[in-house]
Amino acid sequence: MIQEHLLVLQVVLPLVASPIVLLLRRRQVITGFTLLVSWATFALSLMILARVMDEGTLSYAMGDWRPPLGIEYRVDLLNAFVLVLVSGIGAFVAWFSPRSVDLEIRHRAYGYFYAMFLLCLAGSLGIAITGDMFNVFVFLEISALSSYVLISMGKDRRALPAAYRYLIMGTIGATFFLIGVGLIYQMTGTLNMADAAVRLDDVKGTRTILAAFGFITVGMALKIALFPLHLWLPNAYGYAPSVVSAFIAATSTKVSVYVLIRFFLTVFGYDFAFGEQNLMWVLLPLALIGIVTASLVAVFQNDIKRMLAYSSVAQIGYMVLGISLASVTGLTGGIVHLFNHGLMKGALFLAMGAIFFRVGSVHIDDLKGIGKRMPITTATFVVGGLGLIGVPMTVGFISKWYLVLAALESGLYWVAGLILLSSLIAVAYVWRVVEVAYFEDPPEGREEVSEAPLAMLIPMVSLALLTIVFGVTTDYTAGVAKAAAQMLLGIGS
Repeated sequence: MIQEHLLVLQVVLPLVASPIVLLLRRRQVITGFTLLVSWATFALSLMILARVMDEGTLSYAMGDWRPPLGIEYRVDLLNAFVLVLVSGIGAFVAWFSPRSVDLEIRHRAYGYFYAMFLLCLAGSLGIAITGDMFNVFVFLEISALSSYVLISMGKDRRALPAAYRYLIMGTIGATFFLIGVGLIYQMTGTLNMADAAVRLDDVKGTRTILAAFGFITVGMALKIALFPLHLWLPNAYGYAPSVVSAFIAATSTKVSVYVLIRFFLTVFGYDFAFGEQNLMWVLLPLALIGIVTASLVAVFQNDIKRMLAYSSVAQIGYMVLGISLASVTGLTGGIVHLFNHGLMKGALFLAMGAIFFRVGSVHIDDLKGIGKRMPITTATFVVGGLGLIGVPMTVGFISKWYLVLAALESGLYWVAGLILLSSLIAVAYVWRVVEVAYFEDPPEGREEVSEAPLAMLIPMVSLALLTIVFGVTTDYTAGVAKAAAQMLLGIGS
């Protein structure tokens, strides 16, 4: 029975659980319930991925209204992969969260925080699973509105203007996206993605569809924080509560990148997006500029969360670079980096959350000597940092390997060179943290700081270990990403 309704349960479970949290009173009950829902959601996503790999694309008609008349949930390898990432990060963050939330969230807002967390999780999963264009907008707004609230709930007063800037820019991006969807509906009379892809063949040359393509591209570029539309991201990640930074950094931009891929290659199609519109020469320079400039800015950040935020802008550039190359190898690199970066950045932000829990700061000067006092947490950060650099046997190496290969296949040797250069810049900002953590003495009065609690260490270390496991064994990441890329480009395996 559950097998028949896996797709809808993936979204309904956290969505229904969100208001139920508000009815609970005791903190232990709230966190236990959230943890149970998060891990159940993760289990559902793994079951969905397993079925997709065995059976192919899955479809679920809401209310038994057959598509394209009704809303369809449609899952292939690409969005099944994204579902596993989003739900998995949600499960690990929920496990990590209780002690961190106790410290960083006002006590009276405890229930509201977890309600918004589950709502954000449901929205992110809904974006990835729906086959209806207007539903994408609805879930984008559910995810975004709950994110604004989550960011603003921290005790740091700078979180409020950060959330407000995110709200303004996020709303503009969503509005652009909705205008694009409306224009497609005007010309095709359908909101179903698969149906629109067929009907668009007759109207692709019209100015209306060209405008729709432009609105959707710019709108989602804002949502993914593609350079130079990234101004909301550094403060949003930097000043949010630690668990919020970890969750949205590992999931929010990733589902938006998924939407870009879906519209470019499924709705509009490769020939239109990369043939007629030469999208490569729009995305490629923006991606490369973002990779280099954001990495350079990260080097000079003294707040480690803001450093990681600028690093995220650069890493988004890698994903978009893979998309822009529009080959099987390039798309494989972009898709696998979407997943790999979620693991790395989740581990890194959770490590910063553990350090903040013990030290009360993530300023680089306050991390002096932290390697001896919090060895497991610091080692977790180092492993995540090695992934960002792209050291062999980490997931970051796998991503960059595919991107370099794709650049070489396209004859863009200078692009491959810039990818390698950006890795050297990543060495600079990761090394700054390693240097103060292991080679400097702790500041006066903080010699007695101890390791983070076990409940925080287990999910954090688990994500770090996965960055190594999937860096060595790539069948379950790069293999799925390659199959998804071939499917998107209509190339047989």
